[in-house]
Amino acid sequence: MADTYTITDQEFSLFQRLIYKIAGISLSDAKKVLLVGRLTRRLKVYDQATFTQYYRMLASGEYPEELQTMVDLLTTNETYFFREPKHFAFLRDEIIRKRNSPGSFRVWSAASSSGEEVYTLAMVLADHLPNTPWEVIGSDISTQVLAKAATGHYSLARTEGIPADYMTRFCLKGVRSQAGTFLIAPELRKKTRFYQINLTHPVDAEIGEFEVIFLRNVMIYFDPQTKAKVVHNLLPRLKSGGYLIIGHSETLNGITDRVEAILPTIYRKP
Repeated sequence: MADTYTITDQEFSLFQRLIYKIAGISLSDAKKVLLVGRLTRRLKVYDQATFTQYYRMLASGEYPEELQTMVDLLTTNETYFFREPKHFAFLRDEIIRKRNSPGSFRVWSAASSSGEEVYTLAMVLADHLPNTPWEVIGSDISTQVLAKAATGHYSLARTEGIPADYMTRFCLKGVRSQAGTFLIAPELRKKTRFYQINLTHPVDAEIGEFEVIFLRNVMIYFDPQTKAKVVHNLLPRLKSGGYLIIGHSETLNGITDRVEAILPTIYRKP
């Protein structure tokens, strides 16, 4: 078994096509080092000498759990609490404060990664909808990050961006063996749910409809065709008059005409 691994251009192309087929992600040539770094340990686990051998194992269809592990390793992205804070200010000041419906308020974090966005949304809703039923749904293609997200357990090093009063009200600091960590309060966690969803596939109607969908910092990994497919899959789950919010480095220009731009990165479904 090799101590170090290299990947040929031909081998890298195999994985580029595979992750595109599964997740719609366009893995640029610049990600070759990342792929080698994240998958080398998997080759060692299966005593594979080359990336070609590992690819053939995945492509055989006989190792679905390993295929999911590969997807987890290549789609895990960095996130943090209150990322792009203007979006949460808009949610608070424009959407929540101006809503007329007395019914339940539901938000979908469609690329929730390890859950920071979900719990950020939960804190905002708990603060500003104290007398209204609400729910936040988180989804991701990676089972690994969803398992972490469901625990609501994070390092205290991750608290940057969380307002001090929210830390006091909605987070429980660990003691003894859990020192250096914090837990999202149970009353927030019970109003969140997590699902594995591949956004390039039609979304099951059983998930329901939402007042707001956050689709942030994931479309940068998609080509225009896949972006259009993802938005097409999500819009049936957004209520009329609902808002679709994307990342600050993203746009829906040329992707869909089924929503209207309210502000850069914020769209409304007529």
